[in-house]
Amino acid sequence: MAKRPSVRTITEPAREIKVCREADVVVVGGGPGGIGSAIAAARSGAKTVLIERYGHLGGMATGGLVNIIPNLSDIYGKQHLYGLNQELIDRLDRRGGTSYPKKEDWGTTDRKVVDYYLDANLGWFHVRHDYKTDKQRVHYTAVVDPEILKDELNDMVLEAGVDLLLHSWGTRTITDGNTVRGVYFESKSGRQAILGKVIIDATGDGDIFVSAGAEMDNDCDNKRRTAWLALVFWMANVDIRKLDHFRASQPDKWGELLQELSRLGGYPNFFKGILRNQPGVLWYHCMQPQPERTDAMDVEQLTRIDIKSRKRALVTYDFMKKHVPGFENAYIMLTAPQLGTQGGRRIVGEYTLSEKDLETDEVFPDTIAVLANNDFGEISSNHPALCIPYRCLVPKRVDGLLVAGRAFSSADTVNETFNIIPHCIAYGQAAGTAAAMAARDGIQPRKVDYTALRENLGKQGVNLPKIK
Repeated sequence: MAKRPSVRTITEPAREIKVCREADVVVVGGGPGGIGSAIAAARSGAKTVLIERYGHLGGMATGGLVNIIPNLSDIYGKQHLYGLNQELIDRLDRRGGTSYPKKEDWGTTDRKVVDYYLDANLGWFHVRHDYKTDKQRVHYTAVVDPEILKDELNDMVLEAGVDLLLHSWGTRTITDGNTVRGVYFESKSGRQAILGKVIIDATGDGDIFVSAGAEMDNDCDNKRRTAWLALVFWMANVDIRKLDHFRASQPDKWGELLQELSRLGGYPNFFKGILRNQPGVLWYHCMQPQPERTDAMDVEQLTRIDIKSRKRALVTYDFMKKHVPGFENAYIMLTAPQLGTQGGRRIVGEYTLSEKDLETDEVFPDTIAVLANNDFGEISSNHPALCIPYRCLVPKRVDGLLVAGRAFSSADTVNETFNIIPHCIAYGQAAGTAAAMAARDGIQPRKVDYTALRENLGKQGVNLPKIK
């Protein structure tokens, strides 16, 4: 057996770390799960601190330019996600910062209505196939302006009374045995500590629960979306009418050009009509499939993919501008400052959602969210909704800790579909509410009363089914 190369190490000197905050609830990560957690905890009366490594909130929804809040209703048009998700859309709507299908269109199979969304190239967002009727249906998905969203999230967090620290990267937990007591974080002010009664890991990648020694699952099929990284960029000043005419009048030529672009390493696929106030903008969501699974925790791999992705964006821009009518005056408006991380480590919780749960229609005694099940083909047509138990947010054998976001306890097949932005907001709203209850009552999060938690979420506008 070949010997592993030796790794040089050094011993870091011990030093005293300043405790800069003490709180009831500490939320690490300001993405969808984090903002849901922090707002819910603070509104529930808990002294709450939120730390975020970037200079803005929203995570993939803003910094990743994945400005879509999808699957708010099932394919039949029944809305399942309310609570903070709907509040956020309502607030953005008042500022002209979102668009979505008309409510009367949700669930329709009317061919003219369906074709409207398909012709607008928004089919991937707003249309799903109903296998029962073999027809396509419109469902409720919102597209948002990420810059307005950044500002609105700041307002919501600060209005709730959250103590917000941006440019602050949570690095590891402060533990006492198997109980988490706080976190260390790094910033331009140096390394500091925050102590809390309950810590919520909303990093998405499980950075905090891993440092606490919690059991995790990192298995993922390389063919899945969650095994890939992605870069989003926007191409602006495109003459959409000219482009559409070329695609319709010369489909063979259009197909040949896309094949050539792919051969050169560019990105052939885009969406249009993403922002209603910017009709000339195209949205490229560029997956980066690799021979082996990408690892969002490998800094060298992240570096290589980021460099390669941005190079490929310029290849796309140069090619389209040179060869495709409508791109004569186009330019790259912006590239996402965050490389898109779509999956990773998942907590092993008190309950792990599996594919079997997709077909049981079980209402768990600790159901904290109901999600539209839109992406599992025939299963979705027969079982259009899925209940999520609170136990998926509670790690085994580690106290003082909850998980909010895509790292919830789930099989990779389930996580791929139910780890997107509105789902993470819902998990966060539940985790923040439960954390506030645990801190108030002096109990561990796993001891929170399910009935009381569900009642509190119901008062916040969360749609929950009755327990039979």
